[in-house]
Amino acid sequence: MTKRALLLAVLLAAGCGERDNDDIKKWMADASKDMRGRVEKIDEPKKFTPFKYESDKAVDPFSPAKVSVLAEEAKKAPKAGGGPRPDLSRPKEVLESYPLENLRMVGAMQQKGAAYAIIKADTSLHRVKVGNYMGQNFGKIVKITETEVMLQEMIEDGSGEYVLRDSTLVLQEEKK
Repeated sequence: MTKRALLLAVLLAAGCGERDNDDIKKWMADASKDMRGRVEKIDEPKKFTPFKYESDKAVDPFSPAKVSVLAEEAKKAPKAGGGPRPDLSRPKEVLESYPLENLRMVGAMQQKGAAYAIIKADTSLHRVKVGNYMGQNFGKIVKITETEVMLQEMIEDGSGEYVLRDSTLVLQEEKK
């Protein structure tokens, strides 16, 4: 039975040969007779000039000599101007660890003739007075009214100098 199946498969495959494909071949010949491949000329590659790196003339960045060179340059550099400078030796206050944008004034009070503001940081409340610091830009409280806390911040500019900037924290109603 396998010989008969093999014979039948060969006869069927032979019947699938080339017949009636002449019209397709003629159409392909007609369609491709006007086609011409065109390759545009590309520009000549640019001339590459290699750069010679001469590291033997430079100071090794990992050697102790490099540290001494940097120290000498720092001594020769002009010193910063006599503008305002933050007192880095004083201990930081609690509210200086928060950005000013995250602090909210939620109240004000008078006690023994001194004005105090109630500041909310996260979930805790803090009582501050004139002279206290808050915010991350060395903000010193200069005035407290019933509706606002006025600060003077020291912002470092691009040249390493400090510039004074006035900021205000306004009384806000508690969200429920």
